[in-house]
Amino acid sequence: MDKPPGWTSHDVVARIRRLAGMKRVGHGGTLDPFATGVVVVAVGRATRLLQYVQNSDKRYLVHAVMGVATDTRDIDGDVVGRHAGPDLPNRTDIESALANVVGNIEQVPPAYSAIKVQGRRLYERARAGEVVEPPTRTVRIDAIDVLDYDQPDLLLDVSCGKGTYIRSLVHDLGVSLGCYAYCHGLRRVRNGPFSIADAWTLDELAELDLREQWPDVAIHPDRAVADLETIILGGQATEAWYHGRPVEISVPGSRSEPALVRVYTVDGAFAGIGRIEANATLRPSFVFSAIEKGQV
Repeated sequence: MDKPPGWTSHDVVARIRRLAGMKRVGHGGTLDPFATGVVVVAVGRATRLLQYVQNSDKRYLVHAVMGVATDTRDIDGDVVGRHAGPDLPNRTDIESALANVVGNIEQVPPAYSAIKVQGRRLYERARAGEVVEPPTRTVRIDAIDVLDYDQPDLLLDVSCGKGTYIRSLVHDLGVSLGCYAYCHGLRRVRNGPFSIADAWTLDELAELDLREQWPDVAIHPDRAVADLETIILGGQATEAWYHGRPVEISVPGSRSEPALVRVYTVDGAFAGIGRIEANATLRPSFVFSAIEKGQV
């Protein structure tokens, strides 16, 4: 889905649940209400694959405003600081600062975030006036490119690993440059193998009869694990697989550690996710029964 601004990921799921007439609907990772872009929604048996989407790499287009800080680190917050100096950093200074955060970094999530601390979400505690220090986490920044800089507006292209808060990335950039910064706009354009180019808007889906057209609208569930190696099972192995039993297989090369793989039958049906152990045993992580047209 291409989430519109002002909607939560949960709002999108609720809307799809009504449109598709299905109770079993989930999403593959939250996107802040002010943000737009890719939210992966799964229906029926495909919800079992959402864990792999949540762990996928992401790509964002970011509109940051330099010289101003808000309490939520985004456009929805109250202004809590303004740059007092005569000039904002130039593009060269910004690019130098961004180069220092490529790789694995320690990041403190925003106080207004969905992370739970002692059983309660941080944004609930923040709105109640509580002062809670969010736990530091290690995240991975793969690349940051400056697309445009017309002071105070800075446009960035960010590729990153799971769990990265772009709001904190922008906030920390302002701190490092001594000028403040907040995230004015955020658009997720990729979540793992899912691209904004393939996304539907809620308005587009509302014009369809999803109860009848869902199989034509949806992407096959195995796209969620497209980066995994493929294993094809023969007849007897397939029967054992569907009964949840481990299967002895022949794999090229040696494996010192277990590896997750996509599993298919000889007729091309997606059968689920397995784990190849060091002794060339394929053990089911979960079994995914064949999907036929008209089924979810």
